Amino acid sequence: MSGFFEELQRRKVYRVAAAYVVAAGFLIQIASAAFPAWELPNWSLRLVIVLLLIGFPIALILAWAYDITPQGIQGTPTTPGAHRRRNLILLIALAVIISASAGFFLLPRAVRDKIDKSVAVLPFQNLSSDPDNAYFGDGIQEEVLTRLTKIGDLKVISRTSTQGYQSEPGNLAEIAKQLGVANILEGSVQKAGNQVRVNVHLVNAQTGSQLWADTYDRKLSDIFSVESEIAKGIAESLQAKLTGREEQALNAKPTNNPQAYEAYLRGLVSERRSNYSSDALFKAIDFYDLAVRLDPNFALGWARLSGLHALLYSNRRDTTIARRDAAKAALENAQRLQPNSPETLLFTGYYQYWVLHDYGLAKATFERVSKKLPGNSEVLYALAAIARSEGHWDESVAYWERGLALNPRNTALLTEVAFTYAALRQFPKAEKLYDRALDVLPNELSLMALKASIYQAEGNLQEAAKLLAQVNAETDSDVAVRMKLTQWRLERNHTEATRWVQARQDRLRLVSGIDKGSKQLGNALVHRVAGDSTQAKVFAEQARNTLEPLRKEQPDNAFVAAALAVAYAMLDEKESALNEAQRATTLSPSNKDRLSGPAFEENLALVEMITGENTRAIATLTRLLQTPYGGWLYSPAPITPALLRLDPIWDPLRADPVFQKLCAEKQP
Repeated sequence: MSGFFEELQRRKVYRVAAAYVVAAGFLIQIASAAFPAWELPNWSLRLVIVLLLIGFPIALILAWAYDITPQGIQGTPTTPGAHRRRNLILLIALAVIISASAGFFLLPRAVRDKIDKSVAVLPFQNLSSDPDNAYFGDGIQEEVLTRLTKIGDLKVISRTSTQGYQSEPGNLAEIAKQLGVANILEGSVQKAGNQVRVNVHLVNAQTGSQLWADTYDRKLSDIFSVESEIAKGIAESLQAKLTGREEQALNAKPTNNPQAYEAYLRGLVSERRSNYSSDALFKAIDFYDLAVRLDPNFALGWARLSGLHALLYSNRRDTTIARRDAAKAALENAQRLQPNSPETLLFTGYYQYWVLHDYGLAKATFERVSKKLPGNSEVLYALAAIARSEGHWDESVAYWERGLALNPRNTALLTEVAFTYAALRQFPKAEKLYDRALDVLPNELSLMALKASIYQAEGNLQEAAKLLAQVNAETDSDVAVRMKLTQWRLERNHTEATRWVQARQDRLRLVSGIDKGSKQLGNALVHRVAGDSTQAKVFAEQARNTLEPLRKEQPDNAFVAAALAVAYAMLDEKESALNEAQRATTLSPSNKDRLSGPAFEENLALVEMITGENTRAIATLTRLLQTPYGGWLYSPAPITPALLRLDPIWDPLRADPVFQKLCAEKQP
C-alpha cells in the first residue's frame, strides 16, 4: 500500500487534488454570492457543485496519467511492478469516495437561503391623540392585508389570527412560530385632521433583522397609494414576483372621496369586530350605507353592503323579502360599476350561496375568485362550507385545512372545522380543534361549551360537567346556557334546570323574533321533561304567539317552521305540528343541504314522538344515526346512541325494542 502513496506523490496527484479543492471552493463561494443577485434558480448552484464533484475523480485520473513538462503535456512514465492496475483502481475508488463524502456534506447546504415568503401583519399602533381614530389603524391594517392576499407568490396570515396580538410585541419569534410565518410587519398610524403618518417595518422573526422600513406622511386623500406602496415594499423585500394583473390590483383606488373611505373603514372594523353579532353587523351596515351615499360609485362599498345583507338573510335567520332585496340591490350596483373585480365576484358568490342557495353557481364563482385572490382564506372558507352542504365531506375538510394554514388562530374557523368533524361523528378530531381554539381564547365559555357538547355526544357526562362548571344563571353566552341545560337534562337533574329557567325569565324581554321564540320553546321542553305539563304549555303558548307572526312575514324560513311545529305539538295540535314539521324539511331538504337538512328531520322525529307517532319517530332516528349532519337538539353534534340512551326527552320511545337496539348500538 505504501507503493500506492509513493506513486501518488511521484505523479503529483496530491498537488492536483489540493489545487482542485481550493479552486472548487472558490467557485462555489462565487456562485453562492452571484447566483441570487442574477436571480438564477436555486438548482443552478446545486448543478455547479455536482459538476465540480464529478470533475474531481476525472482531475485525479488525468493527473495520474499525464504530467505537464516544459515540452507540454506528456504521459507520466510508468515504473516497473505488478501493481499498476491495482493502484489505478484504488485511485478511482478513493476519488469517488472523497467526492461522495463532499457531496453528502455540501449538497444539503447548497440550497441557497431561500427567502420564506410568508408574512403576518400585526395590529397597527394608534398614535393619534384622538382615541376615536383607533378604527383608522385597524382599517389600514385590513386594507394592507387585502392587497397582500392578491399576490399569489406570498403566504399571508389573515387578520383574524393576528388581531389578538398587541402592537409591537417583544416576542416576535414565538408569535411567528404560532402563526407559521417567517416575517412580521409592524406599524403605527397617526391621523390628525386630513394628515396621516404611517410607519411600518418588516422584520425577519427568526433572525430579528429588519428587512425593510418606511414612513409615509400623506394627506388622507392619498392613503390608497400608501397602502399600495406598503404592499409593494413587502413584496420586493421578500422577492415575491408580481404579475401584471397583481400589479394593477395593488394600484387600484376604490374611491376618490376621503369621507366615503373613512365611513367604509369604520364599517370594515365594525364588521371584523362583530363576531357575527346582529348589533355590530347592523352598525357596519350603517357605515357601508353612509359610504355609498357619499360616493354612489364606490363599488367595494356596495359589494360589502350586499354581503352583510346576505349574511343577515342567511345566518341571522332574517329571511324577509326586504332583506333579500337589499342584498340584491347592493350587489347589482357593485356589478354595474366593477363586474369583474375580485370583491364584486366574492360577494356575488356569497349572494348565490346565502340567498339563492345555488351551491353549484356559488362554487364556480368562488373558484374564479380564488384565482384572483390566491391568499384569501375567506374564499377557502366559502368553498369548504359549500362542499360540506353538498355532502362532499373530504373535500370540505381539505378546504378547511388549507384555510387554517392561512388562518391558524382564527377561532371561528377552528370551530367550523370542529363542527364538520362533529357532523361526521369523528369526535376526537373535533375535541382537538376545540382545544386549539381554547389555546387562543383560554376559558372562553362558548368554546368550552362546544367542547362539552362533544363529550355529551360520547356519553361522557363527567368531562362535560367539568367544562360547564363555570356557566351560571348570569352567563351571557347562549350556547353555554343551552349546553348547561342539556347537561342537566342528560343528568336528569330537572330541579336545577327548572330553577335556572325561572332565574333567567327576565332575559326574554331583551330578545325578539326567532331568538325569543326558540328560548320560549326551550323553557317549555325543560318543564315537559320535568313532568310539569301545565307550565310547559304556558311556555309553548308564548312560543306560538311569537312564532306565528314570523311565519307570515317569513314563509320560507325553515327555522321558524320547525320551532312552530314543536310548539303546536306540545299544545296537542297534532295535525298542525306534523304539517309544519314536514314543511320545514321541505323548505330545507336533506338532498339540498347535507349539513342542515337532516337537522330538520331530527326535529320532525321529535314532533312525531310528542304527537304519539312513535313508530315514525323511531324510523326517522334510525336513518339519522347513519347520516352525517349538524344536529338540532344537540348542535353541533348529531344524534348518537349515547344521547338517545341518556336523554329523557326520548323516554316515550324507551319501551320499544327497536329503540332499545338503537341505544345499544356502538358509536359509529
